[in-house]
Parts: sequence; structure tokens; C-alpha cells
Amino acid sequence: MASSLSTKRRGMDKIAPYLFILPPILYLGVFMFWPLVRQMWMSLTRTRLINPNRSTFVGLDNYERLFQDPAFYQSLRVTIVYAALSVILGVALGVISALAIDRPFKERPIARAILLFGWAVPNVAASLIWLWMYNESSGVFNQITSLLELGRFAWLTSTDLALASILVVTVWQVSPFVMLVVLAALQSVPHEVREAARIDGADALSVFRAVTLPHIRPAVQLVALLVAVWSIRRFDIIYLLTGGGPLGSTGTLVVELRQTAFENHDLGMASAYGAVGLALALMVAAVHYVVEQRRMKWMSR
Repeated sequence: MASSLSTKRRGMDKIAPYLFILPPILYLGVFMFWPLVRQMWMSLTRTRLINPNRSTFVGLDNYERLFQDPAFYQSLRVTIVYAALSVILGVALGVISALAIDRPFKERPIARAILLFGWAVPNVAASLIWLWMYNESSGVFNQITSLLELGRFAWLTSTDLALASILVVTVWQVSPFVMLVVLAALQSVPHEVREAARIDGADALSVFRAVTLPHIRPAVQLVALLVAVWSIRRFDIIYLLTGGGPLGSTGTLVVELRQTAFENHDLGMASAYGAVGLALALMVAAVHYVVEQRRMKWMSR
């Protein structure tokens, strides 16, 4: 009897790890992998929103039409520029904020709470707040520029300013997350090493480059990857502020996907837009992987 119970217990011990990972696997399969497979298949079909059950297999016809459409290249360019600037500005501001907050001072908890405000506010609420601030007639920014006798600006309706205005909102939102990650990484930097470098006469920039940066570089690279992927797939802020306009100057791939699917009723072409966005995100992840592997090889020498 005892041996039978022992055998059952050993059998349960072998099965238990698989039982624990089964729920997340089911979740990923149902809500991520299966929709992804459906989307890739739909990109090879001609499917209309008004009758999605009647689809016709057309192979790569949607991709041929996509690559012949000037609007696609416009949205691809906007997506790359938006993602690149979001990473550069958001990560830079987040790292600078983390370095400033890492220093002990009396008002540090208050400063940390203020800097985290952008990350805590929901995207829709933040977009509505910034929409009011950018308002041409009663917005805060135009009131300030009017007091400075600089005139009023069409922040969200000018092809020259719309993308920059959205970038300001994006950086305001993502930089607190970068700050949190870098702050956590800064805890791994040996305080004694930094103090020794300062005693030896190194200035603040030299200490950062020689001591601090090597310790926080993996965290910075990882958070840069996350910000890049988030920027490629970001929809809510752009759509609420400009809707992709004016004249497509803020129309990213995701915004064009929405317009193609729900305004043009072309689900097949919209799925092709989604496939290109997925490929772009995978390319960014591949670049990060190659850079990280080269760094690991260089460190192991």
C-alpha cells in the first residue's frame, strides 16, 4: 500500500510542472497564437468586413497591392521614424531621470512620484488631457506662446508639428517606465567602485562611462527593445490625438490597419498591414539578439 502511494506521488511530482504551465500555454494559444495564425491566413485571402465568412484565397495578391501602394510606404516611414525617436528620446530621458533620482536628496520621494505620473495615467485619459493642452484656441501651450508673443500653433493639425506633438506625449509616457528599470539596474552598481573612481580623480562623466554604464547596459538595451515594439504597435494615443492625420503625417502601420479594416472594409489587406508590422517588430528583436550575443562573446574573451 505504501509503495503504491509512493508511486502515485512520484507520478504526480512528474506531472505537476506541466499542470502549472498548462494555463499560460492555453491562454497564449487561444488569445495570441491562434489569432496570429488566423491573421496570417487572412492576409492571403480576399475578405470583406461586411461578410467575413466568405473569403477567397488570393495568395500574395494583398502583399503585391500593398507594396504598390504609396500610402503603405508613407505609413512605414512614419512608423520607423516614430519608433526610432521614441526609443532615442524616451530611453535618454528615462536614463537621465534615473541617474538624477538615484542621488539622495530630501525631496526624492516627491520627485519620483511626479516623474512616475505619466506612466500611471491611463492612455485614454492622458490623450484627452494632452488633446486639451494642444487645443489651438484654449490650450495651455498656445496660451503660453501667446504670452511670449510667439503666436499660436496648430500642434495637431499641422503636417510639420503633428508627429512631434505625438512624440512629446509618447516620451512623457514611456520615460517613467525606463526610469524604473534603470533605477533597479543602478542598485547593482557597486558603490565602492564608484567612490574609488571618484577618489582617483575621475569626473562624473568618466565614472558613468567606465563604471555605471557597463552595469546598466543590459537593462537599457532590454527596455529600448520594449519601447521600440510598443511604439510599432501603439494605436490609442495616435488615433485619439490626430487619427493618423493630417494628410497621413502621423499614420503609422497600426493606424492604417484600422482604417483599411473598418473604413475600407478590406480585412485581407488589413491583415497584410499587420503582418508587415509583426515582421518589423521581429526585425527589431533580431537586432537586439545579435547585439546581445556579440556583447556576451566579447565579455567572455
